[in-house]
Amino acid sequence: MTSARLKRVEESATIRISNIATRMIKEGADVINFSLGEPDFDTPKNICDAAAKAMYEGKTHYAPSAGIPELRAAIAEKLKTENYLEVTEKDVLVTPGAKQAIFEIMMGALDDGDQALLFDPAWVTYDACIRFSGADTVWVPTVPEKGFLPDNFAEYINDKTKLIVVNSPGNPTGGVFGKKTLQCIADLAIDHDMLVVSDEIYEKIIYDREHISIGSFDGMQDRTITVNGFSKAYAMTGWRLGYLTAPPEIFKLLQKIQSHSVSSATTFVQYGGLEALQGPQDGVKAMVDRFKMRRDILIDGLNKIGIECKKPDGAFYAFANVSEYGNGTEVAERLLKEAHVAVTPGIAFGASGEDFIRISYATSIDRIREALERLEKIFA
Repeated sequence: MTSARLKRVEESATIRISNIATRMIKEGADVINFSLGEPDFDTPKNICDAAAKAMYEGKTHYAPSAGIPELRAAIAEKLKTENYLEVTEKDVLVTPGAKQAIFEIMMGALDDGDQALLFDPAWVTYDACIRFSGADTVWVPTVPEKGFLPDNFAEYINDKTKLIVVNSPGNPTGGVFGKKTLQCIADLAIDHDMLVVSDEIYEKIIYDREHISIGSFDGMQDRTITVNGFSKAYAMTGWRLGYLTAPPEIFKLLQKIQSHSVSSATTFVQYGGLEALQGPQDGVKAMVDRFKMRRDILIDGLNKIGIECKKPDGAFYAFANVSEYGNGTEVAERLLKEAHVAVTPGIAFGASGEDFIRISYATSIDRIREALERLEKIFA
């Protein structure tokens, strides 16, 4: 006997591909794994030291469910100065990873029969969390030629539409929403009395573009839930530390979910997050510069081979059109079998990704060049 709600959700395709690649590596295969969205950089030493110091000082007991006051205050200050959001410490909920924040939001904001809009393609976990809540996902097509920006999506809104998910810079495309697109989303949210969930986890991994938080727009303060975390910008994926800020009435519901489920983020880990925000930021810039270099090598190499791919403006993913060689699933299976290169089929992120593969370039330049050589042998 199993939950009918759980049956609505499929296994994560990104995790499944990564698990296959990991198994092949253990069996001795030289697999280049481009499937997971994880920086290959180590967490900066000052952050590790801060967490270790907190641990040895005895900060290993329960933390307040919403997070330690020092971190909540630092996050609020960051959101005010960098994102122009009107928040205080009381508006910040520290979570065990941004993924947990997304889960809590969907469980707290959606009811059975509600609808949530996702711009197709979208990160796999949004749809899963929407389905967990009992609501339905409405997929809104985007335009690849315009950087996967949404176009004419007002027609997908009806009286059941409760929220819109915005992810900029985005996974899997690396697309960045400009002010015009965000203003359009904001106007529709206000006109139709909808919530906006703005996942800004990749905000600092952006190339020659400006990150804009939709919650800073006029009229959006009371209808935007902003999600962020430490995993991408500070190479802290395994630390599981994220946060959100939400309007007061929604915040109370989300805090209730957290207190009755995961209780809180790990106590001494939060002191590492505090150091990440308040310590030197030069490591972030150095990492982004490396990502940009890798992006250019990968995209130029793919296009040279004949695999169409535009340069993403953010994150560390290439979303490549492989329709000339088959659909994304066929190509991904062929690459893993014949070239020992693991990528994620684009269909995992929505129907519009059927002819695409996602390549995470969060790996070394040497491995990227090796992968391109393997691909050239197959496709050239």
